[in-house]
Amino acid sequence: MPTLPNPARFALAGNARFTLVSQVTQTRFTYKVKASEDNATMHFVSVLTGPDNWSNYSYLGFIRRGVYFHGGQKARIGKEAPSAKAFDWFWRHLMAGKDTLSSLVEVHHCGACGRCGRPLTVPESIESGYGPECRGKL
Repeated sequence: MPTLPNPARFALAGNARFTLVSQVTQTRFTYKVKASEDNATMHFVSVLTGPDNWSNYSYLGFIRRGVYFHGGQKARIGKEAPSAKAFDWFWRHLMAGKDTLSSLVEVHHCGACGRCGRPLTVPESIESGYGPECRGKL
C-alpha cells in the first residue's frame, strides 16, 4: 500500500478510503471520507467495522471546513472508541501541520482514486492516489 504524499488533500478529495497505521503500536484503522452531495465544505467520516473493505463502514462523524466533529448520537462508534480517538488525533495533528506526524503514523490509500473511488492501475496513479482524469480536476 503506497503512503500518501498529501493526506489532507486526499481525504477531502470526495470519495477517499485510507488506512492509518500507528508507528508506535502498529494498530491500524481504515476510514472512508465522502463529500456531502449538497455541501462542498462537509465530509462524512466512517470507519471499517466488518470484513468487506468496500461496504462495511460505520458512521463516525464529519469534517466541516477542515474541522473534525464526532457524530454524537448518530455515530455508530462512540467518541471513546480507539478508532474514533485515532481519527480525531490524526486529523487535529494533520490540520495543525505537525512535523512529527509522518514519523508517528503512516497513511495508505486502499488502491482506489481518492476523488471518484475507481480502482487505480497505473503506477503513477497508485503512487499519487488519484486516477489520471481526477488528478486534473483537483
